[in-house]
Amino acid sequence: MESTPQSREKFASRLGFLLISAGCAIGLGNVWRFPYITGQYGGGAFVVMYILFLVLFSLPILVMEFAVGRGAQRGPARAYDVLEPEGTKWHMVKWMALVGNFLLMMFYTTVAGWMLAYMQKSAVGTFNDASPEAVGAVFDTLLGNPGELIFWMVVACVIGLATCAAGLQGGVERVTKVMMLALLAVMFILVIRSLTLPGAIEGLKFYLLPDFGNLFGGGIAGIGRAAYAAMGQAFFTLSLGIGSMLIFGSYIDRSHSLMGESLRIGALDTSVALMAGLIIFPACFAFGVEPGAGPGLVFVTLPNVFDQMPLGQLWCTLFFVFLSFAALSTVIAVFENIIAFSMDQWGLSRGKSVLMNGVLLVTLSIPCALGFNVWSEFTIPNIGNIQAIEDFIVSNNLLPIGALIILLFCTRKSGWGWDNFIAEADMGVGAKYPKWARGYVSYVIPVLIVVVLIMGWVPIFAG
Repeated sequence: MESTPQSREKFASRLGFLLISAGCAIGLGNVWRFPYITGQYGGGAFVVMYILFLVLFSLPILVMEFAVGRGAQRGPARAYDVLEPEGTKWHMVKWMALVGNFLLMMFYTTVAGWMLAYMQKSAVGTFNDASPEAVGAVFDTLLGNPGELIFWMVVACVIGLATCAAGLQGGVERVTKVMMLALLAVMFILVIRSLTLPGAIEGLKFYLLPDFGNLFGGGIAGIGRAAYAAMGQAFFTLSLGIGSMLIFGSYIDRSHSLMGESLRIGALDTSVALMAGLIIFPACFAFGVEPGAGPGLVFVTLPNVFDQMPLGQLWCTLFFVFLSFAALSTVIAVFENIIAFSMDQWGLSRGKSVLMNGVLLVTLSIPCALGFNVWSEFTIPNIGNIQAIEDFIVSNNLLPIGALIILLFCTRKSGWGWDNFIAEADMGVGAKYPKWARGYVSYVIPVLIVVVLIMGWVPIFAG
């Protein structure tokens, strides 16, 4: 049977909610994806654009996603059914949310597997005294081995599913709190070490001193691509638009305002992203690694950083342990969304939902692993291989479109409506949603999202 508001699981603590929501947001979106996207789009200028999108677009919509979940006391499967006016079809968006969560995991589990593989390689000393070229070769070898990629992808899936099977408090909350606190501690130490590397200052300049010539030099097409990427990253980093945050809103009480909670999660999320850049880019320039190297950036820079440190093998192993935690925190959070969807929509028990969705998730994740080797010839011009295609569909399309739908639902009379949204968002102690923002949120943000979507698609068709 579908859970009722009275029977619905809750977080054991507010800290649990903040860390799990931040964990879903942080994950690899900050530590893996943010640095390589920043490197590809020229460094500091892209960081400025990303922060603007985060503040002006993502945070207002994050509050809305939490509000829909908490107001309905349901996940994406039933939230719109509960809140929508009779006779409307807002509830159809739940199927897009489900597809988005599956697509996200179809490539994210493979990337999580990379982290687990590097944890094992670090532990056995693979990177000891290795040159930057040798470290890069290790990553290339990993991508070229379909058996190894699929093995580690399956391990990531099993860990995530086992955690979710243990329940919200006993599994998801307990495990994720430890993972996130450990990751933050190790990242702080790594920032200090990376900033003291010879040549680190050039990396800092690339990262922190905006050079808008890197954006404007490519003309309208270049600006469009950068804006498109920045918006996609701003939505990706907070996991907006496909119900990943909505589900956690349904698990929290009304003692604190949602604006205050969203600001805390957004600040923690952004801090981790910026810390990741402070680790990666000084290391790139210290060891002669191209900052625009793409998805493998973290794997071809950090092992060399650790090799320059006392007890480098230990630190390298610990880092990839905790980077695995970051990856798995997102895997667990999104798995919980998918599992809760099945429980709410079809009345499945948690155990049955875990089993059914686990088989689907593992099966659907295999093409991404094969896309780096056996199926590497399968690409789409101006997008890339299977992993890039799946990332493109989710990050640059489903997330902003889903966020736009949530925004319209919370601001239009044909949906839940502004008054209902504000009443839910402002309930409890803490910062309130600014009333002056109504016009901006209701009319300006939707137009800007559509404009940026168009600007991002045009260069793809234009070649």
